[in-house]
Amino acid sequence: MLRWILGGREAQSSVETMYKSPVLCIGEEQPKNCFTELQVLKGHFDIVRFLVQIDDFRFASAGDDGLVLVWSVETGERLQELRGHSQQITAISTVSCGDGFTSLITASSDRSLSLWDPDTGNRVQTISDLQSSVKCLLVLERLSVWLSGGEELCVWDKDFQLLCHRHKHSDTGIAALVELPKNCVAVAVDKEIVIYRLTVSSDSSMLLDEIMRCSDHHDQIRALINVNDRTFASGSHAGELILWDSANFRNVAYEHILWEESQPSSQTEIRLAAPKPSEMSIQHLTSNGRLILAAVGSGLYVYDVVTKAVVAYRRAAHDSNVLHTMLLSDGELMSCSEDGSVRMWEIQDLPLAAEPASAGWFFGMWTFGRSSKQPGPQSKKVLEIPNLRTLELTGDLIGHSGAVQMFLSFREKGLVTCSTDHLLILWKDGERQSRLRSQALFQKLEENGGL
Repeated sequence: MLRWILGGREAQSSVETMYKSPVLCIGEEQPKNCFTELQVLKGHFDIVRFLVQIDDFRFASAGDDGLVLVWSVETGERLQELRGHSQQITAISTVSCGDGFTSLITASSDRSLSLWDPDTGNRVQTISDLQSSVKCLLVLERLSVWLSGGEELCVWDKDFQLLCHRHKHSDTGIAALVELPKNCVAVAVDKEIVIYRLTVSSDSSMLLDEIMRCSDHHDQIRALINVNDRTFASGSHAGELILWDSANFRNVAYEHILWEESQPSSQTEIRLAAPKPSEMSIQHLTSNGRLILAAVGSGLYVYDVVTKAVVAYRRAAHDSNVLHTMLLSDGELMSCSEDGSVRMWEIQDLPLAAEPASAGWFFGMWTFGRSSKQPGPQSKKVLEIPNLRTLELTGDLIGHSGAVQMFLSFREKGLVTCSTDHLLILWKDGERQSRLRSQALFQKLEENGGL
């Protein structure tokens, strides 16, 4: 394993550049960026798409090479290599097996599902010859079952026995699953959210009953998340963000993030620009219960669930589409992109002059109720929106030479990123690492009688 010091943007166009110049200076321009050391983790030989935390000290990575690798977040050591799938991994999740033991469930394009022991690397269970490949997994701990979604929705027990299933869900299949109260599950299928309830019949068999279809989106749903115990949210390819009541499954807020451009004219009219679909698409949603962070094209939008309004944004947060986001706190967040960067942001008051990237631009505000019955949302100038704030760049982590698919935070222990360049990077707080090395050195000297 190799350890490097993080350099400036101009010196870090790729990991190969770092191999030639392993020690680089970060400079003083990023005082709020603590990730000044990094460690390159090699083991995959194709795109790495998934990261999942096993416990406080380990995580697993998976991707298009069909491998699942287990790593130590403290040392960067590769602990296990899980081999068995013949094609790319399409989904991965952890499942609790009791007594603090955690297993891994993986799905693959080879139309199989596997249960793994991350301690030994052994494949405990496997299911082959599925009707289709699985796109998403959801573990329901309180019912001791887990769900797989693809062209069909299946419910399995922890012994990998099929309990019940629902057949083909449109040509696009199931895009996402989230758990809801009262043993319900929300399933994103094309433009709809289908609500199912799991019940146990009198003969102890499991039933999967459809109880409602929510059809408020106008385009394919790309993201589905739980916000809190009362609310879940969905985002579409057309830039629609909808909040849903988790109890009655009704639409409680609708936000259409659609940019408009004012054209030079002697008249005061505003004409709609024709944005590319990728510029409007919501690729990822995350929430801390109060705020929702939406990745829309190459931009970031922070939405307040209580006030039901966008409270901060950065239209051009990256050079390419944002693929993954995280809210570190109410004032700090992180994002990664197809441009190969991982960026840290801080919510700050908007300056008197609007940010240069958004000059002459506008975006739609929220409306309530079913979008299909609502007229188009009214547009307002950025400076006319009360209490609007901006996202200030506080850190730029450049190390990957390909699109960064996602990242995983271990707080003070570090940050892990994975990419299309087949690599993982373990980012560390340089000051903390220096203190730990000093403490280890003094401890060793004391043990050897050197002090």
